[in-house]
Amino acid sequence: MAEFKFLQIHSLHGYSSVLLNRDDSGLAKRIRYGGTIRTRISSQCLKRHWRMADDVNSLENIDGATAASRSRETVTRRVIEPLKSGFPADLVESIEAEFQRAVYGDKGSKTSGRQPLLLGEPEILFLQNEARRFAESGRGDLDATKSALKEWVSNSRQNMKQMRESCKLPGGLVSALFGRMVTSDPEANIDAAIHVAHSFTIHGEESESDYFTVVDDLQRIDEDSGADHIGETELTSGIFYGYVVVDREMLLKNLGGDAVMAGEVVNRLVHLIATISPGAKLGSTAPYEYAGWMLIEASNRQPRSLAETFRNPCTPQMESAEKALNGYIQSLDETYGAEEVRRSMSLKKTPVHGSSLMSLNNLANWAGEVIESGKF
Repeated sequence: MAEFKFLQIHSLHGYSSVLLNRDDSGLAKRIRYGGTIRTRISSQCLKRHWRMADDVNSLENIDGATAASRSRETVTRRVIEPLKSGFPADLVESIEAEFQRAVYGDKGSKTSGRQPLLLGEPEILFLQNEARRFAESGRGDLDATKSALKEWVSNSRQNMKQMRESCKLPGGLVSALFGRMVTSDPEANIDAAIHVAHSFTIHGEESESDYFTVVDDLQRIDEDSGADHIGETELTSGIFYGYVVVDREMLLKNLGGDAVMAGEVVNRLVHLIATISPGAKLGSTAPYEYAGWMLIEASNRQPRSLAETFRNPCTPQMESAEKALNGYIQSLDETYGAEEVRRSMSLKKTPVHGSSLMSLNNLANWAGEVIESGKF
């Protein structure tokens, strides 16, 4: 068995009459590709739905995983609020001012200037304990406490670094998987181990403006006819190509070398990619679909997307997409050599070039096992 560095997860999802990911104007997100406008789902949207999924494959239910929260109010709500009922207000205000600056930088004094920061529970617990320590020691001498706080802030980066080095998942499991950037403390940055591409339709956009009305249930027959509200919203349909890369070496590094946890993460991730749908307007569109096709590849060389298959738009049919992907994969193998080991899933039972078909459970188990062992 050979060792490998990367796992690539390709998928096709079909949706009808949905609004999966909106832009700032309330319309479906789009991207021009190959000269044709496509409907798009941003990687941020996909990752958020996977990490927030509350089902049997939830990432947070993995043994040993630690939670994380992304907010600009973490210090206010998780660190300072617990102190307000038991300590003098001026003391708590002094602690808050310095802790906001330590965590969010010089702009931390105002909520609008703070970066929505992803902090893991170990980091939050450390801050809670430090804040309570200052509160308990500062009852008698506020000036001395203020001086000690300023010194603590000057050393806070080093203190946080030591704390992070002493525990397994200081930034939580989410940071270990998808990374994080901390502008106020570059040493707190975490490189992403899982790379997620924006998903896009394999064909040109299929959209329609949906005209709707709201009728007053209490309106009497003798009153003016008509709706109480009239509006429009965009709905789209399409088959989306998705692409995810797992960097095994980075994943192990971020998980403290825990290969068993890495395998469990990827096993669950495959299920989440296949079965968790992003989507706005849940009540009026029910945007729930499972993947119609998935391909997972393990390899030792740089990953490469299969998006080029659809630079020339494909017909909006799953069979056409699978046929086009098979042809492109075969061309890649003939040109660059067939070094990837493949497993796939298809509702149409279409075999993928160089791959064997599996159920989703078996596909996820295989992916988890090769990540855990590092061999395929």
